[in-house]
Amino acid sequence: MAEFVVKLADERGHLSEQVERGFSASEVQERFAQLGFLVYSVKPRTMLSKGGGGFSLGGRKVKQVQFVVFNQQFLTLIKAGLPVMTALELLIKRQPEGFFRSLLDNVRERVKSGEVLSSAFDAQHAFPKVYTTTLQAGEKSGNMEEVLGRYIAYQRVALTFRKKLAASLVYPALLVTFVVVMLVFLVTYVVPEFAKLFENLNAKLPTITLFMLSVGLATQKYFVLIALGLVGAVVGTWRWSKTDGGANLIDSMILHLPLLGGIWLKYQVANFSRMMSTLLQGGLPLVPALETAGPSMGSYRIRHGLEVAIEEVRGGQPLSKSLENRKVFPDLAVEMMEVGESTGALPAMLNSVAEFYEEDVQTAMTALMSLIEPLILIVMAVIVGGVLISLYLPIFTLGSNFQH
Repeated sequence: MAEFVVKLADERGHLSEQVERGFSASEVQERFAQLGFLVYSVKPRTMLSKGGGGFSLGGRKVKQVQFVVFNQQFLTLIKAGLPVMTALELLIKRQPEGFFRSLLDNVRERVKSGEVLSSAFDAQHAFPKVYTTTLQAGEKSGNMEEVLGRYIAYQRVALTFRKKLAASLVYPALLVTFVVVMLVFLVTYVVPEFAKLFENLNAKLPTITLFMLSVGLATQKYFVLIALGLVGAVVGTWRWSKTDGGANLIDSMILHLPLLGGIWLKYQVANFSRMMSTLLQGGLPLVPALETAGPSMGSYRIRHGLEVAIEEVRGGQPLSKSLENRKVFPDLAVEMMEVGESTGALPAMLNSVAEFYEEDVQTAMTALMSLIEPLILIVMAVIVGGVLISLYLPIFTLGSNFQH
């Protein structure tokens, strides 16, 4: 079935836009009309309208914090004994107008029409697969409260972990931005002004000064073309990274980087282990849990290795042995999983793996930032100092000649 972008309004006049699967635009329009919606347009979903997965859709995003708060409130209402529909109604009324509310409106209408909650959320194509799979496991086991509580705990830990990583990157990012802005200002404005000065002096200039002047004048003259070229290169690289060959090569380069490669691998292992632990504790069998967690990995090599491992596990091979054969997970993680499988405590062991590598990543990031920050300052001083010396060197030379 194809995907279509549907613009519609409900009986209260609330406008919303969402993605829906269907055999044709007319079939999708008729389906929503039967549910009581006023359909404004149904257009095929193109590559330009696709989000980057996870919490995004059509370029718009559901904030992760907002989603965690919604689920916490949803769980509280269910624990209080309210039916799912009543809980949804109460929470939707409390949501501000916007994209997230429009998604919840559609979820409510689908549940009203007899669709199960997990399927209604999955149809939005805007929520993580691990969430809809968790809901499905809760529906099948009849223990929605427990599995939803585990998912909320997982999201809180993941959110806290990501916030810590982001906070550690703020200062280096500001330093890099400052260096780039300063260099652009020097090369496009300061250097051309010195070129005018030296032209009036008719003095013989050092080679380094001539080189810097030529760079500055060329950058000023072709600034728009250079900027467009950089934007084109970034967009081209991004699109190439979405291909199998590009993703594999970029991921291999990242994994082989000193320090950063190890941190990236450990972060992926921690994320995978945390997700698998949540799914397994929610009652999901091993293979479906792998099929949910595997595609969520950011590393192409890990994602591809898990695809092969899933088939081996489906054939009866232990997960630890399959991962060992793929040689994409650290030996320690594989050994811990093997112990978990042999003792029948794989979910708990996966949780321990996640905690171990999350702490390891945070420690490594702290150490790396302590090295990167002074390195950025040194590079900034060398580059800016080199530019200034090349510009002022002729002035110093002329001054000494006048004194003689």
